[in-house]
Amino acid sequence: MTYGSVRHHLRIDRPADQVWELAGDPARLHEWFPGIDACQVDGTRRVITLGSGIPMPEEILVNDPVLRRFQYRLDLPMIQHHRGTIDVLDLGDGTCVVSYQTDCDPRTMALTIGGGTAGALDELKRQMETES
Repeated sequence: MTYGSVRHHLRIDRPADQVWELAGDPARLHEWFPGIDACQVDGTRRVITLGSGIPMPEEILVNDPVLRRFQYRLDLPMIQHHRGTIDVLDLGDGTCVVSYQTDCDPRTMALTIGGGTAGALDELKRQMETES
């Protein structure tokens, strides 16, 4: 089966470990993803609450601090397949690249979710680079 896939990435002028501290914490997504107001984590389950008040249940698939990879899937009946992947890659010069990929079926949902992830990366960069 072929899924819709969207990936955005950007370079952040901060060390990978510092960026991972925020981006890799499943309970802190609402701090840098516009439109998400809250996150509740219980083991491998996370529920994000959108600004509209709608809860979105997710399953955490991978949270690997060595690879700096966070992977999750939305657990919604209208989405047959979803996997979101955040990777924080150390460039060895005190900066990093953060990649946020969305794979989804129905394919059109990848475009919708992917638009949000681009805005989230922009906000993550803004926060990390203006932090004192």
